[in-house]
Amino acid sequence: DKLRKVLAPRDPDDARDVIMEIKAGAGGDESALFAGDLLRMYERFAEAKGWSVQIMDSTVNDLGGIKDAQIAIKAKGNVAPEEGVWANLKYEGGVHRVQRVPVTESQGRIHTSAAGVLVMPEVEDAGEVEIDPNEVRVDVFRSSGPGGQSVNTTDSAVRLTHIPTGIVVSMQNEKSQIQNREAAFRVLRARLKAEEEAKREAEAAEQRHSQVRTVDRSERIRTYNFPENRIADHRTGYKAYNLDQVLNGQLQPVIDSAIKLDEEHRLEQLSGQSA
Repeated sequence: DKLRKVLAPRDPDDARDVIMEIKAGAGGDESALFAGDLLRMYERFAEAKGWSVQIMDSTVNDLGGIKDAQIAIKAKGNVAPEEGVWANLKYEGGVHRVQRVPVTESQGRIHTSAAGVLVMPEVEDAGEVEIDPNEVRVDVFRSSGPGGQSVNTTDSAVRLTHIPTGIVVSMQNEKSQIQNREAAFRVLRARLKAEEEAKREAEAAEQRHSQVRTVDRSERIRTYNFPENRIADHRTGYKAYNLDQVLNGQLQPVIDSAIKLDEEHRLEQLSGQSA
């Protein structure tokens, strides 16, 4: 069994860093507040792992919630594939559902909302994903803060539209148009790589992991139940009553349940091939 475990094919991207996108979904302001909770959870988890976190771009609402955010999470130095950022966080892609009494609810009723997470391996070498400049429309505009007010007086924000795929990436966190453009291309390359991987996996009919692209509460991978302090992963069957600790960054046991399930699938495939 140990030999089969070693021989099971490993995801070639496991040692890569990641770009993660968190987006509020169904649920209005409460969803944005929950998206902010997820962002802090991943920041604390990364800190505990010794990784660095860079918030590339974010849009907040009036209550301090996150409408959407793009973050880059990097390991420090060279790491073994099983310790890589992608090896751990690739299972976070999907719709996360929260059940709690919102701060905006005066009647004390439990409210259900959702936030979407997309995780992509970072493309370190720009040449790895070729982008034809003629296929990218670049728009510049003024950055805006909460409520839509202008936060600077120059057109420093950048929006990239990849015409063949329709992928749109906007960046406005940096004060420089050049920096926002570079950050936007980082995300665009990661998205294009993820799209290509998804196509290959679909053609082979072997999904290594599930990435839910639509932010819809019915397509959930995990539920965060505040009244019961319960965390439940619907793919692996993992359940625990330490939600407060998980949101404080103690996410590893939940991730380990996904790693174990994925490992079992890879071993099944290996056994089928050897048979």
